Amino acid sequence: MRSRLLIAIAALALAAFAPAKAADAPATPSPNAATEKKEPAPPPSVTVIGARDAHGILGRDVRSAANEDMGRIVDVIVDRGGTVRAAVIDFGGFLGVGSRKIVVDWNALHFAGVSNKSDSITLELTKEQVSAAPEYKEDTPLIVLGAAGKLQPWDFEH
Repeated sequence: MRSRLLIAIAALALAAFAPAKAADAPATPSPNAATEKKEPAPPPSVTVIGARDAHGILGRDVRSAANEDMGRIVDVIVDRGGTVRAAVIDFGGFLGVGSRKIVVDWNALHFAGVSNKSDSITLELTKEQVSAAPEYKEDTPLIVLGAAGKLQPWDFEH
């Protein structure tokens, strides 16, 4: 019993002495010291958008100002800077048969009055203009149909 008591006291003394001994030892930086002492990343910013203020647009119906069916939005085109430039509309056909994709300028779309998923987006072009537009094919130059007769090439050299 006496030997157990001596061992316990010795263990306590070593435990009390070890941190003091470690504090006296010179600190040697580890090879990963720069990565070990990183500041925590700042928290991400948070924006709250009201449910009535924003809605997804993929799959939304598109109608002309004369309330003609113009198809539905199937993709959004952005430039290298991340600016939204155009929308791809699946136009014509019935249940996907005979339809073709066309690209329309983002500014030709109007989102006023779009308060729920069943509301449509208005396109500033007529059905005849959209019918005459060339078909969109991936990995080929885009021909973007715009409102008000604007012709402006995208400059990707910068």
